[in-house]
Amino acid sequence: MSVATEAAQIRDLFEQLEEIEEVALSLAEDDERRRKLHGVVAKVLAKAPPVRPVVAGELLDLTEKTVKAWAREGVLAIHSREPRMLLDAVRLHEVLHVVADLRRAGRTRSLLDEVHRRLSDAALLDRPDLATSLAQMHRGEGRVVR
Repeated sequence: MSVATEAAQIRDLFEQLEEIEEVALSLAEDDERRRKLHGVVAKVLAKAPPVRPVVAGELLDLTEKTVKAWAREGVLAIHSREPRMLLDAVRLHEVLHVVADLRRAGRTRSLLDEVHRRLSDAALLDRPDLATSLAQMHRGEGRVVR
């Protein structure tokens, strides 16, 4: 399959998932339908085939060399290395969101560092223990340690 065809298929899949995510975000955070829609997105992404770096480059508007460097740095998850490198579609989808946000904000330089920082921050915010601690802090619970 050609790079253009493969990129078009993955782009179409991601665009469909973006529409579902947009609907989910329009619902209240405690709405069960929102959770279900996010679950559908996660299931579809989990079944998505791994992506060649050249195709990921096409989607991210980066060179294949840059995509491979991002994979080596851990920003893009490597699905397999042999017989050729393939990237995890779930992580690619997440990185696409971050890169698009950065570009909308006018950031075009040092994308690797900024994407890495944002993904690290998101991973921390997803931790339940941190969410609990932040909620306690907002309620004024706990004590000041100096």
